[in-house]
Amino acid sequence: MTQDTLDRLFVECSALGFQSVLTTALALTCYVLWLRQRGAHFLTWSLAWAAYVVRLGSMSAFLVRRDPVWLFSHQAMTGLSALLLLAAAWQLSGNFRWKWWHALAVPVVFAWSWVSIFVIDSMMIAGLSSVALLASVTVWTGIVLWRDRDRLPGGGAAVMAWSFILWGLHHLDYPLLRSFGAAVLYGVFVDVVFLFFIGLGMLFVVLGDERSRLAARTSELEQLTRLLLRAQEDERRRIARELHDEAGQALTAVKIELDLDGHRAAGEKVGRALAQVRDLSNLLRPSALDDLGLSAALRALAADVSERSRIKVDLDIETGAVVFTPEVEVVLYRVVQEALTNIVRHAKATWVRAQVGLSGAEVLLTVEDDGQGLAPGVVPKLGLLGMQERVTAAGGTLTIGAAGTTGVRLIARIPIEAAS
Repeated sequence: MTQDTLDRLFVECSALGFQSVLTTALALTCYVLWLRQRGAHFLTWSLAWAAYVVRLGSMSAFLVRRDPVWLFSHQAMTGLSALLLLAAAWQLSGNFRWKWWHALAVPVVFAWSWVSIFVIDSMMIAGLSSVALLASVTVWTGIVLWRDRDRLPGGGAAVMAWSFILWGLHHLDYPLLRSFGAAVLYGVFVDVVFLFFIGLGMLFVVLGDERSRLAARTSELEQLTRLLLRAQEDERRRIARELHDEAGQALTAVKIELDLDGHRAAGEKVGRALAQVRDLSNLLRPSALDDLGLSAALRALAADVSERSRIKVDLDIETGAVVFTPEVEVVLYRVVQEALTNIVRHAKATWVRAQVGLSGAEVLLTVEDDGQGLAPGVVPKLGLLGMQERVTAAGGTLTIGAAGTTGVRLIARIPIEAAS
């Protein structure tokens, strides 16, 4: 061989080697995804790209040795990888299950490759028939992916579909430009481009699948949170009624008997215990919320906080004709209750304003105080998680931050269609 020929072979084999490295990385990635149990199609993809790597190695050997055995290996691995890619596309669409007779495709591919290389006298006929088969199977793979593009998340199926269709059409230039190893650099460059987009489509499929799984888990967690909060409120209601009806009535009867018998000191102690029971019952589940509604319950809460803490509580409720569901009334009441509790305990405030109103298509709840405020960059944790869970379960959002130069402002937003 001349030096020019050796230099050309070195460059072409280096290009094929580079493509082999990329394809090997793609095969290993699909294998790792299969190990993580993300679908049988990833294992089929891994086998397909492994066969494609063998195809590239056979092409390199043929360029150096010009032995038809390597051309036969190239033809066989080309057909095998194309069929595996088609099978993976079917698996991804959910319309394919491996059967024992599918294995017959392997000897058929090898037999046809042997015939096309060693039996048919015309290499042009052999090349055209092989290219027609390769192109048709590759385009078919793209069509299968295109039909299921809307069912598969992430848009990866559409990217892979177009990549396989264009790649299949690109195979038709073998007899014109790349017969017997000609124009290898051109072929490697175009193949690498299509491999890149196919790999990108696979990545989109994985990310879309993960996004769908995450959305499903999030929906399940939100549903579980709603059920837990509902069970919690039901239990609070039951305990509050037991305290009010059983313990409260019993203590009331004891207090009356003590007062009638002249034991006023003991009667006063029982009266204090009775007041504590009633306060605990009201804390667990205010009767006003069930009997009179949200507005009355919030006003009673504001009056109670003002009386106990000496903090002025201004309450403004403007909901128009909108009637809230019992679940949303509980959410709004509990958020205001928790916010006022935190302000009394930690804010060192003298004034609080709580507002419930409508803002566009949302119910807007705002609680702000004139207390010591938040340190820069600090987000309060106490009670925030419980309020956040309640508001999120109702389909809303909760934010908390500084109210001007001093104080803290809490804002909860719940869609009206979910609240009414």
